[in-house]
Amino acid sequence: MIPISITVNGKVRKAQVEPRTLLVHFLREQLHLTGAHVGCDTSQCGACTVLVDGRSAKSCTIFAVQADGSQVVTIEGLANGDELHPLQTGFWEEHGLQCGYCTPGMIMSAVNLLGDNPQPSEQEIREGISGNFCRCTGYQHIVNSIQHAAKLGPPKGGYVPSGGPASAFAASAASADKKAGAR
Repeated sequence: MIPISITVNGKVRKAQVEPRTLLVHFLREQLHLTGAHVGCDTSQCGACTVLVDGRSAKSCTIFAVQADGSQVVTIEGLANGDELHPLQTGFWEEHGLQCGYCTPGMIMSAVNLLGDNPQPSEQEIREGISGNFCRCTGYQHIVNSIQHAAKLGPPKGGYVPSGGPASAFAASAASADKKAGAR
């Protein structure tokens, strides 16, 4: 067993894990955060997408030990208390889900997309979610949901959670930008 410490949804979580434990299994089985789904076991469907250090990542492709020291945000940490994230509101208002299985991963990928491009075109949205499969909706309502969220604008602190569950993301990104500029 290997000791790890990961900040998940703003809370430091320490645990002992087997080296082969995937981050998605750590989140679901040890932390009981079941929003990230295991849909394909091949890293193709995107149902397990979370944010790792402010970027979307398929948690079935990362060992929990690799995330040691990281900031992780799951769908459960996206809302700010009772206030839904604009993407959650967009999916609600625009009927961006049917069975809901892909929805957490779609939303987390869209958080990354809107964080990089707050006003994406329809084509940019389709490209931004291309790593996520939906077997129910035909994608148009998902695209509409993301467009709706873009019209609502970012929550206080930006699309990628800050000032709440994952406030270290903004500082981490600024630090990385500063280091990149110093080179």
